[in-house]
Amino acid sequence: MMARVLIALWLSTDGRLTAAELTRELGVSPASVSAAVGYLIRQELIRREAQGRRDVYVVDNDAWFQSTVTGAEQTLHAAQVAVQYAEQIGLDTPAGARLAKSGAFLERISLDALESAARWRGLLR
Repeated sequence: MMARVLIALWLSTDGRLTAAELTRELGVSPASVSAAVGYLIRQELIRREAQGRRDVYVVDNDAWFQSTVTGAEQTLHAAQVAVQYAEQIGLDTPAGARLAKSGAFLERISLDALESAARWRGLLR
């Protein structure tokens, strides 16, 4: 459902649709649209704008950049937590060593993703 909502927004003339328009266009329940837009907003793939008494959901060219950065920042935070727990447990224990390695891996790929997103952002403009 999330993909269907995102595609519907991309295919719309101006990248903007109301919940009612999404419900009608996709032929699904308002609850399905609500759940999907909630997820997409949390992932920063779309945003909500007030238009009078209705909300309009908007996708723009920066959506994939924002989503990539959000995901990488969340993964970087998980990496930092893993390393903290590894140090608390003890790096000489099997669990501590496993957490430390996982944290190092997650940190590196997160930083790579952030660097790559910044480097290639111009492709979206």
